[in-house]
Amino acid sequence: MDKKLLLIIVDGVPWRNFRRLFGNLEGWVQSGEAQLFKMRAVLPSTSASCYASIHSGVTPQEHGCTGNNNVFRIAQDDIFSQTRKAGGTTGAVTHSFWSEFFNRAPFDVVRDIEYDEPESDTINHGRFHTMTGYNLINQTTPADTDLFATLTMLCERFSLNYGILHTCTLDSMGHRFGHETHEMDHGCFAMDEQLAPFIRRWRDMGYEVIVTADHGQTDRGHHGGHEDLQQDVALYYFGDGEVTDETEVLCQTQLAPTILSLLGAPVADTMKGKAFLK
Repeated sequence: MDKKLLLIIVDGVPWRNFRRLFGNLEGWVQSGEAQLFKMRAVLPSTSASCYASIHSGVTPQEHGCTGNNNVFRIAQDDIFSQTRKAGGTTGAVTHSFWSEFFNRAPFDVVRDIEYDEPESDTINHGRFHTMTGYNLINQTTPADTDLFATLTMLCERFSLNYGILHTCTLDSMGHRFGHETHEMDHGCFAMDEQLAPFIRRWRDMGYEVIVTADHGQTDRGHHGGHEDLQQDVALYYFGDGEVTDETEVLCQTQLAPTILSLLGAPVADTMKGKAFLK
């Protein structure tokens, strides 16, 4: 496999806040370097359920994860496994749920916090965090620049074909402050500013880049249900892929087959969503 792509999941940002507060991403859309799509999260629009759907390409009603307290090894094929079948190298810098869903469960904090397994048929290089002790006062989230740097290190050290990064900072802040607040205005601005230099660096390294969220969030800091603010997110694509679906709102289950199509990897039979780029 000679193609390379990074998926950046910024947890818990509604479409509205992407569009008005992420000036670097929006600037790249205006300049023509990035393409913008609207994507709708699955239901329930709960973090773990969305993570499993993003990577497996099936709904929670099919993969079975009904929420954050129901995390297990997903049975369906996923982006990692399909990339490996095509000969690609995979990496993840994410919450530990991703390791449990797509490598092994339950998560062992000593064994699984960091691993390099070149022969694995899913995740080859993993760097994970658990957010143990999380609550509204103690957010226990890693610094985002540290996460961006860690993914970049994995790309440089192991020549990843596919890598995913997931940050919970804005989701945690949203639960604490809500999304129509001074704190969230600054939080989104800071995320955009910290992410921008790494997007340039990844592009210079030859990576296509997708930046999106797993779900939105309301002004009261809630998500999980059926509402535009809870479900609709922006998706920014940096690359040369051709648009194949121009519907107004994409479904989250389309993301896995799209990434695999861009990488030139086989799309699993269980992934019924239409790729919107190729």
